[in-house]
Amino acid sequence: MNRTVLGLICGFVALALSGCEGEPPREVVPVLAADTGWPTIPADAKFGEVSAVDVDAEGNVWVLHRAGRVWEEPFPEAPIAEPTVIKFAPDGTLLAQWGAGRFIMPHGLSIDADGKVWITDVAHEQVFRFAQDGTLELTLGERGVTAQDAGHFGRPADVAFLGDRVLVADGYVNTRVAEFAPDGTFIRDWGAFDVAHAVAVDDERIYVADRENARIMIYDHAGELVEERQSPAGNHTYSLKPLGGGRLLAVEGRDGADRKGAVIRIYAADGRADRAFDISLPGKDASLGHDLAIGPDGHIYVTDVPGGRVVRFNLPQQSDQ
Repeated sequence: MNRTVLGLICGFVALALSGCEGEPPREVVPVLAADTGWPTIPADAKFGEVSAVDVDAEGNVWVLHRAGRVWEEPFPEAPIAEPTVIKFAPDGTLLAQWGAGRFIMPHGLSIDADGKVWITDVAHEQVFRFAQDGTLELTLGERGVTAQDAGHFGRPADVAFLGDRVLVADGYVNTRVAEFAPDGTFIRDWGAFDVAHAVAVDDERIYVADRENARIMIYDHAGELVEERQSPAGNHTYSLKPLGGGRLLAVEGRDGADRKGAVIRIYAADGRADRAFDISLPGKDASLGHDLAIGPDGHIYVTDVPGGRVVRFNLPQQSDQ
């Protein structure tokens, strides 16, 4: 065979094995099957882009979506006319929906220990606290004003809770975690991130998904850096939740960045990437794991923004080998 032709063939094979344009080869991990029977969605509760999910103390699953709206900039000024917050019973039965006429580009949803519903809106530049019936109780930030100070946000992405403190991952424009008292009084801010996309807390640590830096940053409760973890595949971490005993569960975009697909990864207490599962789902423009929640029964819930769905998985028996 002509050496030039042979060289071209070898080059194409090497490119295929290494990924396109220098991208890493696709990580091969077991596929985790979805629970396709959950939830039961009535016709009038059809999802749009599903951005967030959380589970309350009773096991009810709260889902935040954007109805017919998609993320396109500049953001529109009119709020979404349809309900954007949906509450499901553990068995998938729809219990409630609200939020019509409230949000422009809702992003994060978190349930605190008192059952209050916290929602971030990256277009409003605000964080809201609601009662479970949708009654607005508290607003943080100034509508439509972007700044990194005590009274403003820069596209806030997520909320977590540390005792009576409220932690806001702020965000797509800002580069910090901001802390507030229960009444909304600003306490302090810290960190330096490139899209602080998610924040989570356990008994000893604060975990931040530093998305565009493809890493998880781990702090003590005083906000001092303890550890940095990189995805072994170089993936962008979108969301994370503690599993107890120092273990951590994270959902990552597939193939190093934002190409279609998703992986959930378990980190052991010593920081090792213990196990990973492919949770990519078929469908038009699917799928990308954007947020993650764990129910009291151990079920894992992942939102798929382009696929317009929230999906339940049963995680195999966990170990900390």
